Order: sequence, then structure tokens, then C-alpha cells
Amino acid sequence: MKSVGVDTRLTTSEAIVRYLIAQRIQVDGIEVPLFPGVFAIFGHGNVTSLGHSLEMHRDELPVWRGQSEEGMGLAAAAFAKAMRRQQVMVCTSSIGPGATNLVTAAAVGMANRLPMLIISGDTFVTRIPDPVLQQVEHFGSPSTTVNDAFRPVVRFWDRITHPAQVLTALPQVVSMLLDPGECGPAFLGLPQDVAATAHDYPESFFERKVRAIPRPRPDVDEVLAAVNLLKTAKHPVLIAGGGVHYSRAEAELATFALAHGIPVVETIAGKSSLLADHPCYVGPLGVTGADATNAFCAQADVIIAVGTRLQDFTTGSWTLFSPTARFISINAARFDAIKRVSVAVVGDARECLSGLTEGLSGWSAPDSWLQSGARSRVELQTLVDSRAAADEIAPMSYAQVIAAVHAAATPDDYVLTAAGGLPGELNVNWMSKGIATFDCDYGFSCMGYEISGAWGAAFARDKGEVFALVGDGSYLMLNSDIYASVLSGKKFILVVLDNAGYAVIERLQVGKGGRSYNNMLRDSRGDGSEVRVDFRAHAQAMGAWAVQAESVEELAAALVTARASARTSVIVVSARENDWTPGGAFWQVGVPESSELAEVRSAREQMDSGLSAQRSV
Repeated sequence: MKSVGVDTRLTTSEAIVRYLIAQRIQVDGIEVPLFPGVFAIFGHGNVTSLGHSLEMHRDELPVWRGQSEEGMGLAAAAFAKAMRRQQVMVCTSSIGPGATNLVTAAAVGMANRLPMLIISGDTFVTRIPDPVLQQVEHFGSPSTTVNDAFRPVVRFWDRITHPAQVLTALPQVVSMLLDPGECGPAFLGLPQDVAATAHDYPESFFERKVRAIPRPRPDVDEVLAAVNLLKTAKHPVLIAGGGVHYSRAEAELATFALAHGIPVVETIAGKSSLLADHPCYVGPLGVTGADATNAFCAQADVIIAVGTRLQDFTTGSWTLFSPTARFISINAARFDAIKRVSVAVVGDARECLSGLTEGLSGWSAPDSWLQSGARSRVELQTLVDSRAAADEIAPMSYAQVIAAVHAAATPDDYVLTAAGGLPGELNVNWMSKGIATFDCDYGFSCMGYEISGAWGAAFARDKGEVFALVGDGSYLMLNSDIYASVLSGKKFILVVLDNAGYAVIERLQVGKGGRSYNNMLRDSRGDGSEVRVDFRAHAQAMGAWAVQAESVEELAAALVTARASARTSVIVVSARENDWTPGGAFWQVGVPESSELAEVRSAREQMDSGLSAQRSV
């Protein structure tokens, strides 16, 4: 029996919405909603119950209309990155294709350790009306729905089969989303009948609660072991990963490196942890890094990996470092901290660096080592300057386009990209002007992230411009969020580099002995291989201000106009098919052991030779 003033009767959907609204967090000392909004595409599985509740609370939890479920999921991931995981967007879809379209976006969040909450409609728990529209039936497993496809790509998965279950599920969801070590996407399947069912919920469940992201302190013995190892180092290097941003530890990193004379290199996720003019900054490392930086890292005897999962592009498939080099791994996730027989320091990056500083009082690396890092940094800058230089060759190179955007950017601006040739070109040629102003999805390297991600980042940025750089291939995969940005008024500046194909994959294809096939438009099968897309007209048709720029001068002028515009702007440039910035590290890929082509056999020999330097631990 309902107790007046204690319980309140609500549908499951209403309870979820009210609970999300009640969760708050402080960002830069200001209390804000933990869940500031919802990206939604409504269908029969979520519009009548969850959609109704969202409409009833439209001012407290605003809903933004997506154009594709994958796009709004990618926007949620990019928003989380831009907010450094301090706020979380919700995505809701119907069951069926709406849900499965979100799986790719969930994988982006999972690979990059980004928080997002996905709520998808589901089939009826009673099963009486089965099979319903969009239901995929499994003959021997009647409880399985397409929502089970989320299980491998989320940190938390639950199907709400009774209204009371949200009382335990939602606190677990919030706890995981705020956990610096376990953070990732959360999924809730909401069956249509359960979504509409009313239940007596305790009013205390909906009380306003101000949350905080915990900062787990490291174990003193782990810190001591790391300090003792670091004190033996003559050539230490610190790798700054994405965890530096999520800990908001950039200032502490800069102070730590300078105090102890330790050169700093960056992963793609950690880029803009230091400003490019910081005296300890050396450059980007790895497959998409610079030769000078990689050569410097190869001399390191102790590597301090801060907030990085040490993926193959960071480590050159584990050929980049000396076989005798030792690792200290600082990470909030124990799973990452113990990799490669590292001296693990599990905890928040900022707190761990503070702990190391106390133990290292009075110690620093040799001055000559930091000076060596500075010379590598000068070598990197020389490369960047040479690549940026204008020439009389048309079309422009990727590096020249990046240089023009960089020249137009301010320290408050934010640059974003994802797949293809742009991650490598930006990682080397973009010298960070502002802290935490760079985003490249290279955890999942998801084509299509660039445009949707820019839309999501625009929700997070309250100053400066969001610049997104995208290739023609990614543009064609997912472009409808240009219209989403126009519709919502969340502006970004998109630069489309058209080199008529998947040119960077063609580079890999040919570079490993294969023949150019099915990557460039010119060698695609079909009678229409000479037809080209008018990207400017396409973007303009979706409401953007759009222009074609075919020279450095035209691009510079277009960037000025785009900044002054109140609407999302798209600048299309023709780009060279094959003019890549030299450098990088070895990368292990699957080259055939046997082939009729001599070029493939040669590539296999080179691959085997490179693998001879690979560390097993």
C-alpha cells in the first residue's frame, strides 16, 4: 500500500528520467547536470513511454534530434572527450535497426574509455505479442534480442524486466560512468511493456545528488617501487596518454616534467597535454609519430606511461623501445597498469604524479638528456615548417591544409579528426596552442566520427571554434550531422579534404606489395568511376555555409569567413592523393606468407625483419 510522502507511483520510464535529472556534478566549481541532454531518434519502442517522459521534462533534460543513431552515439562519445569525462550524454533509440546502429558508436566509447548512456527499446517481456515489428527471433534462445549485440562493447549491460530493477541498476550505471578506471558506455534495454508499467518508487530515490569523480590515491609501496626505478634512470621518457586529460592533470604533468628534467612525448589521445612550446615537450611518438621523436624514445631506459593503454600505434607494435627499457605504468585501470611487466602505480594520474614528486625530491634526469630532447623537438619543428611551406603544386597537400587551419586557430579552438590519413598528418603537423584542445578517435579509428564528433564537441565547448578535418571517404560514410548541427544551432567548421578515395589504405595496400584495387575511385569497379561528388553543394543542401577552396590563400580567406559565420561552415579542398609526411614507426599487419607477386613476398620479408625487434613483454 502506498505511503503518502514516502512513495510515488511512476512508470519505469518516468523513474529513469527523474533519476537522471537528479544527478548533478561540479565542473570548474559550478554545479551542472551530470546528464545535460539526450540525443534521440524516436521509434515505436521508445517514443510512447520514454519519449513521453522526456517531453514532460523537456526543459530539465533537453532532447536533441539526431539524424542517425550511429551519429548521435558518436556525438555522445566526442562530447565526453571534450568534457574530459565530467558530463555524460544519453542516447535513446527504438529496438531493431535503431539499436544496432548504435553498436558501432558504443564500440568507439568502449575502445576510448568514454562514458555514454544508451537506452534502447526492447521486445515485450510477456512475449504475448511476439514476434513484434523489428524483432529478431532466436529459435533456441527466446530472451535474446538485438540488444544483446551491445554486450561486447559496453562496460555495463542490463535489461530492465521489472520496474523495481531501476532502483539498483541506475546507481550502478552512474557509479561506473564516473569511475576513472572502469569508465565506458552503459546500456539499458527497456522492454516496451516494462517501460509503460507503473510502480511505487521511494521519493528518496529522486533526491538531488551532487556527484564527484573519485581520485583514487596510489598505494604507497607501488609509488616507492616506481620512485626507486626512476632514480636509476639516465634517459627517462614520460608518455602522456588520454588519462592525463581525464584526470585534468595537465598542469601537474608540466610541473613534474620540468622539476625532474623528464622529456615528454604524447600519444594521439594525450595530444595537447602540453603546449608545443613547453621546454620538456619532444613530440608525438609511434606509427603516426615523428621520426625524431621515435628515435629519441628508442634511447630511453625508463618509460613512465601515464594514462595510456599502450596500443600498437603508440609502441610501434612493441618494436619502438629498447629491449632493456623498463616501464612504470600510471593508470586508474589496473588492467592497463600491469601491462608488459610494468611497475604498476594504480590510481589517478594527478595524485600519482604528486606521489612520485614527493619521493623524487631533489632528483632530476641529467641536463644533457633534456637538451637532447630539445634538439629532437627542433628537428620536429623543422619538419613541420617544411611540410607547411606553400609551393606551386596543385592540389594542396594534407600538411598544407593543416598548416592553414593551424594558422587560423586560437588557443581556445578545438580540432578533431578520426580515420584515414588525417590522424598521422595532424599528430605530427599540429602543434598544440591550447591544453586539451585535440581529439582524434584512434582507439576505434571510426570513419564517420569526424562530423558527428564535431557536433558533439560543439555542445561541450563554450569558447572558440570546433574545427573538424575529414576525408572524402569518411564524409560519404556519415554526413547527416551537418544538418543536425544546423538544426540545433551547434556550430562547427568542417574542412573536407577530397583526394578521390581511401588513399591512406591504398598507401598501405601498395606499400605491402599489393596492387591498387577498390580503394581509389579511379580503380573502383563500375561505369560511374569517373563521377565525382560535389561536396560543397551537398553540404549547402543541408543548410551549411559551404565553399570550395583550391589554394592556400582561398583556404585562409574561407576560414576567416567561416569563423565569422553563425552557422556550421564547410570548406572543401582538393587534396593530393599521395603526399604524406614522412616518418613513423614499424607497424605489424598481416602480410601474406606466400604470394605470386614478388612485391608481396618482399614486403613479407621486410615484415619479418621488423618483427625481429619486437618485445614479447
